[in-house]
Amino acid sequence: MSVLTLPAQPVQGAGPALRPVPWQRMIWVTWRQHRGMLVGVAAVLAMVSVFLLVMGLKVHHDYTALINCHPASSDACNAARNSFNNTDWTMGNTILILMNLAPALLGIFTGPAVFARELETGTFRYAWTQGIGRLRWTVAKLVLLAGAIAILAWAFSQVFAWFFGPFLSFEGMNVLAATVFDSRGIDFAAWVLFAFAVGAFLGMLIRRIIPAMAATLGAYLGVQLLAWLVLREDYPVAIDTTNANLFNKPSSPASPWILKTWTAGGTNWWRYIPASRFWPMQFIESGWLLVLAIALGAATVWLVRRRAA
Repeated sequence: MSVLTLPAQPVQGAGPALRPVPWQRMIWVTWRQHRGMLVGVAAVLAMVSVFLLVMGLKVHHDYTALINCHPASSDACNAARNSFNNTDWTMGNTILILMNLAPALLGIFTGPAVFARELETGTFRYAWTQGIGRLRWTVAKLVLLAGAIAILAWAFSQVFAWFFGPFLSFEGMNVLAATVFDSRGIDFAAWVLFAFAVGAFLGMLIRRIIPAMAATLGAYLGVQLLAWLVLREDYPVAIDTTNANLFNKPSSPASPWILKTWTAGGTNWWRYIPASRFWPMQFIESGWLLVLAIALGAATVWLVRRRAA
């Protein structure tokens, strides 16, 4: 029996192959999907920034009046000092505590929802079958949302750094202290970016928003404690010295951070990080946080490609 083979014929009515959705269109789609989250984050940070600006003017005014008060031992100066300590500093310290929690809060309320919400509702099946493709869909969400949130976080941290400035001198706080260091420069934005990346990854892994939020908080706090207790002391910026005079001055924002002391050959040694190494430390820490965020983003993309629709 012979078999007749005919060339394949094009299907009638078939149009040209669909072109990939352009990146400009993907930006618009991402905005439409997550505008509520972005507007919400921007609105909250804007409102808090306005509060910090208003209260910061008062704090700066009170501090200027305090340092210009003479004689310092007078009743009027003591009253001004007590008022600044009991009112302004109480408020400033409370805001500092919240500022250190802010990256975790921003991460758990933004990252997990990026993928987990669509996975829970099943709408991801529709998105993955469109011209955008699951890979481009994932990359667009991660890059655009992470970039927007990191920029907002950086701008917000600059407002806070200005607001908190008088308290550094009043309390003699070191700019390298853990709670201060994380709230300024580029470090705050780097921690927010990392928290977002953790949330997005765990949202894709767990596929449920609430469990992913809880896991994000745990993972963030674990890495934060690791940085505070272990990693930061080993940044290659420390100096060894036998000059004890460096540590006999009153505590101030420019004071060195003493890591350890020991005695060798009858000589006392100190290992410390001078305040002048603030920016090198900022870049080192922000660098490894960025690497972790990129790695988590790549792992999220891998999960999306591996999991069947």
